[in-house]
Parts: sequence; structure tokens; C-alpha cells
Amino acid sequence: MPRFRSTRAQAEYAISQKINLGSGRHDHQNDGYIHSVGTARGYEQALKGFAEYLQANRQGDLQSATEKEAQEYLASRAETVAQKTLDLDRQAIQLHLGIPLEVVKSEKETILSTRSYTPVQVDRIASAQTERNSLATEIASYAGLRAHELLTLRPAGERQASNHRQWSTDRFSGRTGVLYTVEGKGGLIREIILTKQLASRLEEKRLVEPRQVTDRGVNYTQRYDVGGGQTWSQSFSAASKRELGFSNGAHGLRHSYAQNRMKELQRSGMQYDQARKTVAQEVGHFDKKTTEAYLR
Repeated sequence: MPRFRSTRAQAEYAISQKINLGSGRHDHQNDGYIHSVGTARGYEQALKGFAEYLQANRQGDLQSATEKEAQEYLASRAETVAQKTLDLDRQAIQLHLGIPLEVVKSEKETILSTRSYTPVQVDRIASAQTERNSLATEIASYAGLRAHELLTLRPAGERQASNHRQWSTDRFSGRTGVLYTVEGKGGLIREIILTKQLASRLEEKRLVEPRQVTDRGVNYTQRYDVGGGQTWSQSFSAASKRELGFSNGAHGLRHSYAQNRMKELQRSGMQYDQARKTVAQEVGHFDKKTTEAYLR
């Protein structure tokens, strides 16, 4: 593939190598080519967006794009676009790369529908769970974690945060404790901070040997005997319904974290936009605009 400065030119060339309009698509399904003008147009726009992401993050162009970069891009898109658009992006990129990509679920609908919990409500939910799920709830609440991220907890000294991201020095401002890392959407590894008390309780659950677990079809290496993934999420929702009479889902803890941290940072004198940017990095958002939806 020739080198192009323009992201549009990159996308146009990539599609030109995959288009075959002379034959019906129903007779040539899964042959690696595009047989519709409409599909070609949609895929071209999708690849242009991917090329713009690569360019903005100084990760090269469509020619040098990797599977890892593609999954990271889709994860970032999952925060801002609906499932239909996200699926189109994935289909276009995997056609270009020639490899299947993991299906990514859009968070847009989830973000708009979930609501936060008060500290008292979180305490009541945690008290109605088993010990390992209760600890997971406390950790997720304090650090704003996704369900699957609980399965990826590791001390910061054992794994570095992703280096393709420019991390703000304002992260965890006003908080002290012990640093850990988690792996989030698109393989983004970020640091989180836990209180010394939570860290001590977590270390008591350290496994002698790491174990392999599967959650929603994805394999993880777990190092602590704490709840996580879909099993923990279901436990959380069940406990919430028993104690509160309703459940906003475990994802609501991330809303709570974002709202509480914004208040903390602004009380310390940080301006709104900088506080939102800081919180976005703390919860692992690619786009700080996504964090805005958590603050409603």
C-alpha cells in the first residue's frame, strides 16, 4: 500500500483494493471483497476514522496498523457510538487487516441508562454479598472499575501502564494509598489507587499461583481470589435488589466514582474541565466527553 498523508486518501486506496462490484454479494459471501457501492462508502468512512485515530495518536497509518491498535480504537469508539456504527467500524477494519476482530459492545446505551449509588447504598449492597464479592464491590466502588477489570488486578510494580497514552500528573490528586494496575477496554493498562486498608485486604486474597478464568468468552489471568466479571456483576445486582428493591447494575459504581471524584477535585480548587479530564483518565475513558455522561 502506497504512503499517503491524507487519511481520506489512505481509506480510499484501502477500499479500492477490496472492491469487486461486478458480482452479486449473495453469491460471494465472505470472499474478502466488497460487492456493494453502499458498503464501500460506509467502509471507507469507517477506515478514514481509524486512520485519523492512528494519526492523532502517532501510531502510523492504515498500512502499518495492527490488531492491537484496531481493538484499542474500537474500545474508544464503544464509549461514543451506538452498536450499529461500532459493528460497521469493526467489519471495515477486519476486512482491511484480513483478520477477525473481537466483537466490542457499545457502552453508549449503558452510559445513558445507568445511575449512581450513594455510599450508604453501596455499603448495604456489599454487606449482602459473600466475602469475595463484597471486597470486589468495595474495590470497584473506590477505584471506579469495570466488572472484568477486577479480574486483572496486579500491583503497579509488576506491570507498567500503557505507554501510548499521556498520563496526567493530576491523577489521584488528594488521595494516598497503594497503586495497582488493571487492563481495561482495548487492552489499555492503567493505574488505579486503593486505600492501604483495601490493599491489605486484597493482598490477603493473593493466589499462590495465578489462575486462568474466562468471562464472557474472554480469557484472563487472575491473581487474587476476589469476585469479578459477569459472576460478580450478577451478585451485585441480586444484592442490590434484595437490599434496595432495585438495581442500576454494577456499572453504576463507575458513575458514582466519577461524580464523587469530580466533587473532590473541584473542592481542592481544580477547574471543571481539568477535573473532568483527570477523572476520564482515572476510569479509563479514551474520550473525556464520555465522562460527561457519567456526571448527570
